[in-house]
Amino acid sequence: MSQKAGALFIFITIMLDTIGLGVVIPVLPDLLRRHVQSESDVSAYFGYFISLFALMQFLASPVLGKLSDKLGRKPILLFSLLFSAAGYLMMAYAPNLTVLFLSRIVSGIAGASFSVATAYVVDVSNDENRAKNFGMIGAAFGLGFILGPAIGGLLGSTHQDYPFLVAAAFTGLNFIYGWFVLPESLAPEKRRHDFALKDLNAFASVLAILKTRGIRTLVWVYLLFNMAGMVHPSCWSLFTRKKFDWSPAQIGISLTIVGIMSAISQGWLTRVFIPKLGEWRAATIGAWGQALSFFLFSISMSGTMLYGVLVLSSLFWIGQPALQSIISKSASPEKQGELQGSLNGLASLTAVVSPLFATSLFSKFSESQEHPFVGAPYVYGSFCFLLSAFLITNRSRKISE
Repeated sequence: MSQKAGALFIFITIMLDTIGLGVVIPVLPDLLRRHVQSESDVSAYFGYFISLFALMQFLASPVLGKLSDKLGRKPILLFSLLFSAAGYLMMAYAPNLTVLFLSRIVSGIAGASFSVATAYVVDVSNDENRAKNFGMIGAAFGLGFILGPAIGGLLGSTHQDYPFLVAAAFTGLNFIYGWFVLPESLAPEKRRHDFALKDLNAFASVLAILKTRGIRTLVWVYLLFNMAGMVHPSCWSLFTRKKFDWSPAQIGISLTIVGIMSAISQGWLTRVFIPKLGEWRAATIGAWGQALSFFLFSISMSGTMLYGVLVLSSLFWIGQPALQSIISKSASPEKQGELQGSLNGLASLTAVVSPLFATSLFSKFSESQEHPFVGAPYVYGSFCFLLSAFLITNRSRKISE
């Protein structure tokens, strides 16, 4: 019963974190207009606002992960929920631009609890259900991706503050649930004791994991997966608008379908296919399949073809939880938070860098007078997946020999 309670809490926590990302998008421009007058400033601050969240996650993820190795998962998760609720309230009542950006710093730090939530999942998993549980995390993301923009758009049309107040209320309720119901997953005897302030350096943690013998190839694969994955959130709206002249409503519907497909793939397909294929084969097939899918995205000639490729692509989303499951086995319980924090920090770093590169590619190639090609960012994503496929195939072959 306690394990089920913990799994439900983690599912809700990750879903709320993802909702927090999406709930901001529909109302943020109007929120910024409270404090700045120029539309060009609104656009610039919009970009800064999104990138700041990812930057804070990068800095905070290894810190929270390592602290959870020492203090336990539950207190860090509960602290993060309080911090998250405070961030939503600050955003709703921000009197000026400075406080608004400060609220995003608070939310970014709180959102870094994803690494602790992932470590919790590893703590309560075994070899039979680990990949399935990582799929549950993906399903929570998918559901949050559906609900976030919907909540933001629906409540924001009534009042700009309502989405943040509702998000704060739900986060507060989850804190109460966690306080009374959530069991601690990391026993005291399994906690980390060798801990120093220098261990809280996010840059050092990311560099260390990229050089860790035994898993460094898989970590580079994880990095490439995330570099490619950021193409969708950064370029999908630009791509579909320019290529197919989709309206905001059509783009919103398509993103909802992306969320639904993510929930199905991560929540159901992982349970069916990973046990049959095995984690290594599932991760390898996922990388090759995504490389093909992203190339097909780049050359899609119609909205119908694009949706067809989206369905095809979702079949290969099982690669990510399989990869995470393989990597998680490399760390002992007392260092699982550090590992997941470093991985989440790496993912957050790609969320800062990759969108800048992808949107630059889109701008350069879509505005070309001689050979305009709006699908360029998806070719970049395909190349990242292709490189990851070669790396994991080679690594898998060495293990089997």
